[in-house]
Amino acid sequence: MSAPLPHDIAATVQRALAEDIGDGDLTAALVPAGARARGRVISREEAVLCGAAWFEEVFRQIDDAIAIHWEAQDGDGINRDQLLCRLEGPARPLLTGERTALNFLQTLSGTATLARRYAAAVKGTRAVVLDTRKTLPGLRSAQKYAVQCGGATNHRMGLYDGILIKENHIVAAGGIRAAVQAARAAGAKVPVEVEVETLEQVREALVAGADILLLDNFGLEGMRKAVELTAGRAKLEASGGIGLTQVRAVAETGVDYVSVGSLTKNVQGVDLSLRFEFGTG
Repeated sequence: MSAPLPHDIAATVQRALAEDIGDGDLTAALVPAGARARGRVISREEAVLCGAAWFEEVFRQIDDAIAIHWEAQDGDGINRDQLLCRLEGPARPLLTGERTALNFLQTLSGTATLARRYAAAVKGTRAVVLDTRKTLPGLRSAQKYAVQCGGATNHRMGLYDGILIKENHIVAAGGIRAAVQAARAAGAKVPVEVEVETLEQVREALVAGADILLLDNFGLEGMRKAVELTAGRAKLEASGGIGLTQVRAVAETGVDYVSVGSLTKNVQGVDLSLRFEFGTG
């Protein structure tokens, strides 16, 4: 699945290289300056590929003489022992960028792979799988991109492009009605979502005019009752530790969305291998 690339790739890569290289790569300096290398990235497991642009940017920032030729693209399902790309160029910068480039590719492919599994699990229902703000610090836009590559959908990017009134906001504002009224009075140009923990709060949020209700840790029967009670007057989002083994049952209750923090929070990188052959001049 194609998705627009984030605008902060260069800055994200620059920070990653700075924390790894620091004042210089002491080990790569042991390699003769004129040495050249050719490399191949191989997948060691089935997955969804994601992160090619970050991988390329790593080597572009270190030495733009490095050439990369892809055999697969973001969003593709990949197999065990599949060749993903070939690299060629000066040996020193290839060795310097190897770890950072693979970190991006493995991490984002891991996010995309898990997103694909969740999206497949709810296929045929009305429910859409959403990510959350539980992302790795500094990788928000990259992981949100990976979620889309996997076939799931982004929730709000941050606090600036969506309103989600949670328990602490409700207490601080003086109740659900007061919180929703404050959002409307502020001229919110985005849907107003309210986290609810009981059916009574569902009723209260509906009366207050919330656009979306976040059903926090509801059981399946509670979700079904919320769907019946809401009767289409607001969208319903189920949330709260929903794993792959439960997500289908949750989707079948009739909720509109299922938000899954583990898409970006509990990342298991895909097993990839980068091996080089060395030569001179």
